Amino acid sequence: MRSHHCSELRESDLEKSVKLTGWVNSARDHGGVIFIDLRDREGMTQCVFRPEENPDAAKLSHTLRDEDVVTVEGVVSKRLEGSENGRMATGAIEIVAKDLKIVNKADVLPFQLDKELSNEDLRMKYRYLDLRRGRMSKNIRQRSQITSAARRYLDDAGFFEIETPILSNPTPEGARDFLVPSRLNPGKFYALPQAPQQYKQLLMVAGVEKYFQIARCFRDEDLRADRQPEFTQIDLEASFVDKEDIIGLVEGLLGSMFQAGRGIEIPKEFPRMTYREAMDVYGSDKPDTRFDIKITDLADVFAGTGFKIFKNTLDGGGVVRAINAKGFATITTGQMNRLNEIAVQAGLPVKNLAFIKYENGEYKSPLWKVFSDEEKTAVTETMNLEEGDIVFFAAGSRDSVSTILGRVRSECAVMMDLLSDPDQFNFLWVEDFPLLMQDEETEEWVAVHHPFTRPHPEDLELLEKGDFENVRAVAYDVVLNGYELGGGSIRIHERDLQTKMFKALGVSEEEQELKFSHLLDAFRFGAPPHGGLALGLDRIAMLVSGEDSIREVIAFPKNNKGADLMAQSPCEIGPKELREVYVQSTYKKKPPEQA
Repeated sequence: MRSHHCSELRESDLEKSVKLTGWVNSARDHGGVIFIDLRDREGMTQCVFRPEENPDAAKLSHTLRDEDVVTVEGVVSKRLEGSENGRMATGAIEIVAKDLKIVNKADVLPFQLDKELSNEDLRMKYRYLDLRRGRMSKNIRQRSQITSAARRYLDDAGFFEIETPILSNPTPEGARDFLVPSRLNPGKFYALPQAPQQYKQLLMVAGVEKYFQIARCFRDEDLRADRQPEFTQIDLEASFVDKEDIIGLVEGLLGSMFQAGRGIEIPKEFPRMTYREAMDVYGSDKPDTRFDIKITDLADVFAGTGFKIFKNTLDGGGVVRAINAKGFATITTGQMNRLNEIAVQAGLPVKNLAFIKYENGEYKSPLWKVFSDEEKTAVTETMNLEEGDIVFFAAGSRDSVSTILGRVRSECAVMMDLLSDPDQFNFLWVEDFPLLMQDEETEEWVAVHHPFTRPHPEDLELLEKGDFENVRAVAYDVVLNGYELGGGSIRIHERDLQTKMFKALGVSEEEQELKFSHLLDAFRFGAPPHGGLALGLDRIAMLVSGEDSIREVIAFPKNNKGADLMAQSPCEIGPKELREVYVQSTYKKKPPEQA
């Protein structure tokens, strides 16, 4: 239906007879002569309809409106001098139309495609129209480019692309499973996979050696800008490798993806830091290193303090730490209230952050009055406190202070406009994560990554002794600009070590047999050493495209309530269909006045 795409034609094509098909992007009447910008996936071309060329086509062109699908046949001509459009790749030429066919008429659109729309629900309802917009078309193209680059890179590295089951058993990945009733097995359910973790390890036992998959994963959890109930990860696993092998592979993989999607070179090797350093210095296990606001420990400064709150905290084994938001002493009341709100959400036990401002030659803070002269001098020197700065303090346990100041640090960066460079990409590896962490509510030990992560060889004795708090994992996360792009580890491949890990997690022998016998049995038959990583494809596409939400790089995403407004999913299921899968709903719909 076309001889060329709408982006192809140039001055070298003058006098060619061509046929273009696409959407009417806009139509303009210039004294009886109709100009349209014809758009397809690749770009736009201006077409002009003059009565002297074809009276019928010119007459029909007067009926065109935005988003009509048309076919135009004509001759490539040079635009009149002074009418060229430098913003269009085809801006030096136009098509003098000889014929016009209307393939399909468009109704009045629910929103204009050339304007940004703040009503996200309306965009989601008419997603097929939203995807026609230039910004969204670019995002979808870039996602395809980075996905293709990943496939090529891994194929060249000798990896096999293998699919694993979607209908499987529940897995201990840290979120709720989506459950699917089985009609053929009454009373039993499948679970949609949160990750292909056990299957890819079994592929290593099977001798595949190098596996990858563009894997669909499902987690029933609360949503945010970088989460969806169904998401895509680049899942990879390899045998006979160590941590350095996986890290080197992934650095090259990400390099190929950013080159394909953004046309930029990224560092061949990324900086590294330990989990402990990331938490202590940046207050996050996925630190954003684009700005130089760091957490500073003030234990030495206040070692002999008479300030009761700091003294009691330090005497009880806690920490006193602070950050300096340099040049931010001009903070507004609204901004201060927002920082207080964020700090309280992060665990601050009081309503307001403690702070010191140095503004117009004065130290402004209730704290300043209770510090000794020596403490004032030490704080000023340690925090490099200068005119125009504001320092925020937190006291408490090591982890809680890190979390509070980490959240405040990130919000200060947004308020101070420190993250505005769209081409700044700070990659980072975070290593030596804890293997286990104690749940504050239940006091049970849970896996920081997953139960199949290998303990650090130097810490195996600690695991045996039950000193779980100090056992490190051979685990590694790759981070970009404060986002976790992916996480991986070297895995456990011995049956006895895996059972010890399950025991530490409180998984009984009966539960091990019920849920993990296939994996434990497999480890009896010559399981090779192996490890891997999973990259979040949606997040990578979001960052490559310069977006703030993964919904902008997913063709048909769910909204923040997990609903597809276009397809009206999820939906109610009738009694007959429920009976067929042996399910009875206990949900009682609220009366309209209570809903």
